[in-house]
Amino acid sequence: MFTIIGGDGKEYGPVTADQVRAWIAGGRANLDTQAKAVGSDEWRRLGDYAEFAPGGGVPPPPLSAPPFPAAAAPAAAGFTAAAPTTLVPAGRIVRLGAAVLDSLLASVAILPGILLMGPSFLALVTAYTRGEQPDIAAIGGAGLVLGGLVAAAGWFVQFVIQVWLISTRGQSIGKKLLGIRIVKFADHTNPGFLHGWFLRNFIRGVIQMVPYIGFVFALVNLAFIFGEQRRCLHDLIAGTKVVNA
Repeated sequence: MFTIIGGDGKEYGPVTADQVRAWIAGGRANLDTQAKAVGSDEWRRLGDYAEFAPGGGVPPPPLSAPPFPAAAAPAAAGFTAAAPTTLVPAGRIVRLGAAVLDSLLASVAILPGILLMGPSFLALVTAYTRGEQPDIAAIGGAGLVLGGLVAAAGWFVQFVIQVWLISTRGQSIGKKLLGIRIVKFADHTNPGFLHGWFLRNFIRGVIQMVPYIGFVFALVNLAFIFGEQRRCLHDLIAGTKVVNA
């Protein structure tokens, strides 16, 4: 029994070796399709398995059938096979738009708390801007505390939602709205918590907080998106890429 990676980056299976041979014979998969055997965590090319290697009982695909057809093959045991395709890297402007949307959503989440602070918040900001030590009691300490708690709660809720979506779907809210997603570079599977958020976002954030080094890292990180693969430096660190959904 084997599980394969479809062109949409999702896993399909487990299915029998005969079913996989049928997909290969029909041109709906090829020997470069990523697959793993049941009971193993190692992803390999179908051609690396003895069952599907040339001369191993797999008939060559018909010349008239493209290696990656648009139609999906019916899978056994209730699974639907997706045609393996090359995923298209997400556009640079679209990725920027998704990042802006996520930042706006974070701002909206803390807005109720800011409104609760009201004039007290403005007085606090003004005092710090002038280099003065604000008198918290005089400018309304209770309102500041309540508004601060509400703002922190709003930010935390949206943060948990974003991390959960990235970990389970490879998409933040902004990426979902603009039709792009994060996948592992090696096998196009869902990045999960480790690659999708911890290595990709948390580690990047920690590096950017380092004085001087963080600023240089941020500039280099952005510059990397203009490479041929459109992968930022944090994508290289996490082993991910952003593609059209």
